[in-house]
Amino acid sequence: MKVYLDYQAAKPVDTRVVDAMVPYFNDKFANPASLHKPGDNATEILQDSRKIIADFINAPQPSSIVFTSGATESNNLALIGAALKNERKGNHIIISEIEHISIRNISKYLERNGFKVSRIPVDQYGMVKLEKLKHLITDETILISISTASNEVGTLQPIKEISDIALDHQILFHTDALASESVIPIDVQKTPIDLITLSSNDIYGPKGVGALYLKKGVRVNPIIIGGGQEKGMRSGSENISGIVGFSKAAEIMKNEMEDEAQYLERLRDRLIKGVLESIPNSYLNGHPTKRLPNNAHFRFDYIEGESLILSLKDQNIAAATGSACSSKTLEPSHTLIAMGLLHEEAHGSLLFSLGRYTKENEIEKTLEVLPDIVKRLRLLSPLTSQELLNYYKEIEKTNYGG
Repeated sequence: MKVYLDYQAAKPVDTRVVDAMVPYFNDKFANPASLHKPGDNATEILQDSRKIIADFINAPQPSSIVFTSGATESNNLALIGAALKNERKGNHIIISEIEHISIRNISKYLERNGFKVSRIPVDQYGMVKLEKLKHLITDETILISISTASNEVGTLQPIKEISDIALDHQILFHTDALASESVIPIDVQKTPIDLITLSSNDIYGPKGVGALYLKKGVRVNPIIIGGGQEKGMRSGSENISGIVGFSKAAEIMKNEMEDEAQYLERLRDRLIKGVLESIPNSYLNGHPTKRLPNNAHFRFDYIEGESLILSLKDQNIAAATGSACSSKTLEPSHTLIAMGLLHEEAHGSLLFSLGRYTKENEIEKTLEVLPDIVKRLRLLSPLTSQELLNYYKEIEKTNYGG
């Protein structure tokens, strides 16, 4: 039995999405820039798809959606594009200490090119400190970028409050919604966000497609120059088959998100309860209640996450340690360190992220094998406390009638 609990890193493409895409690989392959009838048809499907993505986040104007090659490009267009467009107003940008590596590296690039970047500290749960944010704002601040939720520990950020602060100070506000867009509704008419990064694969569409939402009146400089597609905001022939898949995935997600999120929350709570009750010296990372419905992030004393991942791999269970895009590094998670964990605590962390196709028996299998894996690794570790070793010995005596 194979168990896949790494949905934060990648999601499968829904078969309904694949079916919608197929005609656009052969029969309907035309370029929307062409002036013939097939080109007109391609233009029509492009605009229909733009409207569906706009509806997905309740944006009143479909023209506010700019299609990109994915979330990383959208983040680049949002941060670099907004910085360059507004550099006459100021050169100061604010992010949080726990942003995704994409945002972090873009910020470093901007710093190398004359911009100043401040990083908001977070509390023990990974939630940004609003008072610190207010304190960091200066007359030179032109952009705030905070992810809707931590893609690692699952903590939901106070996006409405942040957007209000940005609005009060007439500062652009960008959010990367990747971690949350499959489980938390986005409504730009209720929460006045200026720029939103969206991804197709994070809602069970194809990889290599994304979008940037720009509120009416918001302007950014393009970062890809060419033939002027997407109203000059993102040159390059549009990936029509991918965009069709993206819009179909958004349509499905909009209709099914509420029921799906409730289902995932129930499985998540079962996993969290089972782990914390069956494994001593185990802890939940992130906020206990204000967290993504599909995220269960743990840490275990005296062992390393890499060993846990390899041991789970032997049991055909896929999980992650650290964030999805940086879990192969040997460095401790910057998110967990920012939350106040020691390096050795951060190294002992494990992320289970659930998705549309997660089944109850997959959760049960994980709960069946994980305690023994943790126990075995702790018995091998020279760091394990004597108290915990004695606990395991007592358990063995009880189990074998000793």
